[in-house]
Amino acid sequence: MTANVATYEAPATVRTITTIYARILIVGFALIPLYLVAYVYLYQDPKLRFEDHLFHEIAIAVATLEGLFVTFVTWQCYRSSHEPLLRWLTLGFLGFVTIYAFHGAFTGFAHSNIWLFLLYGPASRLVMSILLFIGLLSYGRRPDAASMYSTPREWLYWVGLFVAIDVVVAVIAHSAIAGLPATRLTMEGGALVFSAVNVAVMLSRRIRSPLMVIFGISVTSFAISSLAFILGAPWNHMWWLAHAIFAMGFFVLSYGIVQAFRTTRSFSTIYSQEDLMTRLAEETKRAQDALLELKRTNLKLEHLATTDPLTGCGNRRQFMERIEIEIARSGRDNPPFSLLSLDIDHFKAINDTYGHQVGDEILRGFAQMCREVLRPYDYVARVGGEEFMVLLPETELTEAYEIGERLRWVVANGTFKTDNGPLTDITISIGATEFGRDGQTLDTFLRTADERLYRAKDRGRNCVIAA
Repeated sequence: MTANVATYEAPATVRTITTIYARILIVGFALIPLYLVAYVYLYQDPKLRFEDHLFHEIAIAVATLEGLFVTFVTWQCYRSSHEPLLRWLTLGFLGFVTIYAFHGAFTGFAHSNIWLFLLYGPASRLVMSILLFIGLLSYGRRPDAASMYSTPREWLYWVGLFVAIDVVVAVIAHSAIAGLPATRLTMEGGALVFSAVNVAVMLSRRIRSPLMVIFGISVTSFAISSLAFILGAPWNHMWWLAHAIFAMGFFVLSYGIVQAFRTTRSFSTIYSQEDLMTRLAEETKRAQDALLELKRTNLKLEHLATTDPLTGCGNRRQFMERIEIEIARSGRDNPPFSLLSLDIDHFKAINDTYGHQVGDEILRGFAQMCREVLRPYDYVARVGGEEFMVLLPETELTEAYEIGERLRWVVANGTFKTDNGPLTDITISIGATEFGRDGQTLDTFLRTADERLYRAKDRGRNCVIAA
């Protein structure tokens, strides 16, 4: 039994307001780091410093390990879905880790060659922001060919490029241009610009899938962290805040990657709550329709299993089950019930004279006469070729005889329509019995009915025998 649950549809105005509110919340959450940057910039002394090399090295080591883990998980997702965006995300994470690790490794050079320590940070963020931007441009495209993800050569090319960037940064750090403000500003500003453009492209393309919203929040954090790095100086509070903001963005994006890995292994085919509810409703309706169809099929099969296909009457199996039910009821409440055993007289001669098709029409016509004469709760079944039985609940033998006699008269005086024209003079023989009076068991009860049917035939047919 299934319960029908009424669904309430909220007014369109309420749905619109809640949608707008939800989007405002997302934008507000994404811009929280900007509020912190403004607070530190306006209310904190930029000369205040916290210089702790060991803490910095540990933090970068942890970030590097996490970056390697997220890179591996992203690569696993890419190998499963072959989605171009995931390929560029994998390269973005890999490029960031390969370059950013030197920012921590060269912390000790902060006093002897600060640029060797400092420039790897903006370089890693610039490389990552460019690759994430390229990845966004590939969003929604066809899956990559097998050669892109099955051969290590493609990936080794990129690893070689990232190592080359490490060398270039080291060369710049030892050159005269390292100390120029434009050098660091170009790298950090480039990361800021690419991250901001990334967000702008997302908004213009109206990409709003759940994981891509996470992607947008993360890229917004990367842009704000680059702004904080530009406004800050090494070791002051703004500089540390910039690290924290970037880490927050990285954590959020890694959460999206892990969610993709645990679900569809894709950034494109994970569903929002609205999508899931719609799909759930569709699947529920489909399941309910399938269940109803199954019930209809079962009822149809049950009907076919218990019904004679020619006459529409019950078959022997169903008739025996009905009698057993009546016997059990008689044992509890002791109501009487009777049985008529019927046989169409000279039915073989009808088949031989007119053909089996006419014989079938006679059987169907007789079944229809039974339905018209018998009471609604009486049960008629075809138990042989021309043999029928009628179960008469709550009926004593005297009344059973009267019902049998009425049915015999209707058949004898009736007309059967056939393809060979109307036929008359069709008669039936009937044996009537009452359970208990004519037998205490099913076998004796049925045997008595058959014996009285045979006696009716011996007496010339077209009669009812009840004793």
